[in-house]
Amino acid sequence: MTGDKMQEQAGNDQAADTQSRREFVKMSTVAGIVAVTGSKSAVAAAVVEMDVEVKTPDGNCDAAFVYPAKGSHPGVLIWSDAFGLRPVLRSMARRLAAEGYAVLVPNPYYRTAKAPVFDDVSKFSFQNPDDRAKLTPLMGSLSAPGKIESDAKAYIAFLDAQKQVNRKKKIGTQGYCMGGPLVMKTAAAVPDRVGAGASFHGGGLVTDKPDSPHLLVPKIKAKMYFGIASNDDKTQPDAKDKLRAAFEAVHGVVEIEVYADALHGWCIADMPMANGSPIYNAADAERAWAKLLALYRNALG
Repeated sequence: MTGDKMQEQAGNDQAADTQSRREFVKMSTVAGIVAVTGSKSAVAAAVVEMDVEVKTPDGNCDAAFVYPAKGSHPGVLIWSDAFGLRPVLRSMARRLAAEGYAVLVPNPYYRTAKAPVFDDVSKFSFQNPDDRAKLTPLMGSLSAPGKIESDAKAYIAFLDAQKQVNRKKKIGTQGYCMGGPLVMKTAAAVPDRVGAGASFHGGGLVTDKPDSPHLLVPKIKAKMYFGIASNDDKTQPDAKDKLRAAFEAVHGVVEIEVYADALHGWCIADMPMANGSPIYNAADAERAWAKLLALYRNALG
């Protein structure tokens, strides 16, 4: 048996074992959602949600796997923001699955703790040193060179081993805040499988360091979308230009836009308040969602 076949069989065995031991199946009818553009989403569909474990070179990652109850579909990998896998990310995965995608949301901090790592994100305060200190060891577990790339390969291998995933279709990946650069690392690490990538209020996409994510662009074959928060653009106004230039240099397909009324974190419904004002922006979150669906429909089929 070849290494690829062994990996595929291991993924199948793992999924079956996980399902028999830990599966919780939620059959739910997801209402059709009207995007801000006025276009209707796909017909409401029953989706299945499972707790799974994905084997990586560093251990077993706890994750949510959500997919339409019938058929096989393009796979999608969601990278969370700094607060990790939690109910709001599961909700996003269910919504995406209802559109016809098989979605994996891993716990990025599996080396350190099981998800969820925060009980109530809405009570987190970035002004509180104790709260900020809780993030340090979690994010530190992702900092070693090659960790994200090896994780990304394992997550995509898991998706490709599932019968609910159509391997004839490309994989999509999306990320929020810290997940933005992880999308770029994923697209660069598995360029022949990742057909679309989307970053929403991604942090650190362009830096002056030799490992800046924008330097990975020559390795990326996916169609990419970057939604940039207004305050991020104000802090680093040239980042979008450097990012666009990197894609233009290799004739890559990219769309980059600044959300003028949105703050960093605007897509995530459970974001805490910032200086007494809400970060989550429902209208712009729907606009971003519509952009995501358009990208996936165009690039993944």
